[in-house]
Amino acid sequence: MNLKYNEISTLGGLKKAGYKTKSIKDELRDNLINKIQKNEVTFPGVWGFENSVIPELERAILSRHNINLLGLRGQAKTRLARLMVNLLDEYIPVVEGSEIHDDPFKPISRYALQLIDKKGEETPITWLHREERFYEKLATPDVTVADLIGDLDPIKAANLKLSYADDRVIHFGMIPRANRSIFVINELPDLQARIQVALFNILQEGDIQIRGFKLRLPLDLQFVFTANPEDYTNRGSIVTPLKDRIGSQILTHYPADIATARKITAQEAHLDKRQEKSIYVPDLAKDLLEQISFEARSSEYVDAKSGVSARMGITALENLLSTAEHRALKNGEDGTSVRLSDFMGVIPAITGKIELVYEGEQEGADIVAQILMEDAIKTLFPSYFPKIEKLERKDAQSPYDELISWFFDGEGFELLDDATDREYQKKLDSVAPLDRLIAKFQPKADKKDRYFLKELLLWGLVANKKLSKHRFVRGYQFKDLYGSIISGL
Repeated sequence: MNLKYNEISTLGGLKKAGYKTKSIKDELRDNLINKIQKNEVTFPGVWGFENSVIPELERAILSRHNINLLGLRGQAKTRLARLMVNLLDEYIPVVEGSEIHDDPFKPISRYALQLIDKKGEETPITWLHREERFYEKLATPDVTVADLIGDLDPIKAANLKLSYADDRVIHFGMIPRANRSIFVINELPDLQARIQVALFNILQEGDIQIRGFKLRLPLDLQFVFTANPEDYTNRGSIVTPLKDRIGSQILTHYPADIATARKITAQEAHLDKRQEKSIYVPDLAKDLLEQISFEARSSEYVDAKSGVSARMGITALENLLSTAEHRALKNGEDGTSVRLSDFMGVIPAITGKIELVYEGEQEGADIVAQILMEDAIKTLFPSYFPKIEKLERKDAQSPYDELISWFFDGEGFELLDDATDREYQKKLDSVAPLDRLIAKFQPKADKKDRYFLKELLLWGLVANKKLSKHRFVRGYQFKDLYGSIISGL
């Protein structure tokens, strides 16, 4: 209903305008129906859930259910909950001065009831915007019943000269103050079992129990819980009666393909405008960055139950551009292009985002990060150049024979981390077989991408055990595999 909010300031004005009150679940349902009928996007900016999570979430809202979003870290659970605010009415009327956003037509607090009884149609109202109707609480072991539901306030009792049995001495917690709002509890299993028990009646009946005094407050709330399945075994669990009272449990998941993961990373990465303007990032580099996350989720070194957050790709992109920017600043260059060797700069973004199993701990986080990069290169390599077979006949010819011979006959060559773009390009141009391979297998490659492809050839041969790569203080040295073994002897 289109009301002129700034022109209605009393209960009588609301009645005259014909305003009809509705519960928050009906409000969400009606606005969702309207959006679906208009073919509008209901949860903008959430990618990869279009045919899985979002339809289930829409059905839960249509069913007026409280919702539990269950999934590993970094699967947009909290973002989905926050986006539900867009399905609320833009403004709703509340009794002015009410701590719990009393509906002028259905007041529940003593304050609102007494005010309406005293002033009648002249009862003042204010308008609450939908952005103010979202409450969020992270479940931690130190959360108390008083935090969520409320407690008796002895100072208020003394000042008002009231007994503790009077409901006017109650200090309301977060949940009553979130009346007529969306209330999100993140990481629900971390909430102590006795606190979860305190939520039973609120979800079912609207009763609030404070220090043995039972209050009948039919609160109007849309509960959204988030939980990580790992929490069920490591830290806590959702008590069964509470789980039974949650209408819909919806499973979230990670992006199924690189294209979706790239959309998420591009949307969420906090990049400086100067970085975006001065640093060129080849599409292959963006694909490789996302592939690292996919490799981590299936790696034998990474704890699959813990998951690999989408935040890893986001922070890795930020680090990648900063690595290229740092080099350009040191060289006094106005712009540069991302190199494959710059990926070593994203290791800190990887090591802090993965939980290792025992084998991974033995290898070390830095080594596992490098293994994941090599695995990502091996996975993407056949999309650009002929696949390197593990087992080949002794006399079999390979497209890479000339390149491998170039290293076998020479001393190898070095790529320095801080080389200027001109030095970097000149060094790669000195390896003539690289040009011939790109001309044959990637003839339509953008000129700006060719040097990244040259590096991919070198790193791909290293990952497939055809060349050796040695890290030294200032960069990388690439050599023939067997020559380096002999020199080592």
